[in-house]
Amino acid sequence: MATLVGKKVIVIGGSSGIGLGGASAALEHGADVVIVGRSQKKLDTEVPVLGENARVRPIAGDMTNEADIARLFDQIGTFDHLVSTAGTPPPGDPIERTDIDIVHSFIDNKLIGALLVAKHAVRTLKRGGSMTFTSGINKDKPPVPGRAVVAAIAGSFGYLAHALSLELAPTRVNIISPGWVDMPMFDELAGSAKAGYFESMAARLPIGKIATPADVAPAYIYAMESEFTTGQTLNIDGGQSLI
Repeated sequence: MATLVGKKVIVIGGSSGIGLGGASAALEHGADVVIVGRSQKKLDTEVPVLGENARVRPIAGDMTNEADIARLFDQIGTFDHLVSTAGTPPPGDPIERTDIDIVHSFIDNKLIGALLVAKHAVRTLKRGGSMTFTSGINKDKPPVPGRAVVAAIAGSFGYLAHALSLELAPTRVNIISPGWVDMPMFDELAGSAKAGYFESMAARLPIGKIATPADVAPAYIYAMESEFTTGQTLNIDGGQSLI
């Protein structure tokens, strides 16, 4: 196992939820952490929960804007590991009512954004470092009707890792696939019904509870530190893919 002490880790989508949990874990493991979020206001509000720390650097950047991504990596310079948890609430309408403009926006943010990040990250990512992207349980258990789009996009990340891990070797590329995680996006998706959904799902999960970002964060640390793991999708879902 490698160590993160003295390593520079970029966490895209790190201003809240899983990303903020991953940033906190990387910090605890000794890394210098660059937290990238779309909203400077949100960064100013959320990042201070990590405490006053000279090893944390928040930077605003839009992952759907290639010029902004290029500027971001020029500004950061060389680094050792990249984690991306960036995303937006997915489309949820049945296929016959799907708004294609919303689908395009989701694909631009999630998949095209990941490709643009990879394109520009390789310019300054140290050889033999790592990239870790995030998919999700919908690739295995798409709620129906209404999740065909997110299932397709989430599933595509595994193939992206397969290809990039060969193309960029010895740089490692992996995917973390969480199940349901208690984070702000679920408040937006489910609103007041969230508590009931979570209670019902927790009762079905082999692990017996809904994950927090802190429960998922060790997977990102493993993906960064394990020098013999590449091209893999790590399912961190409490057994949700089994039920």
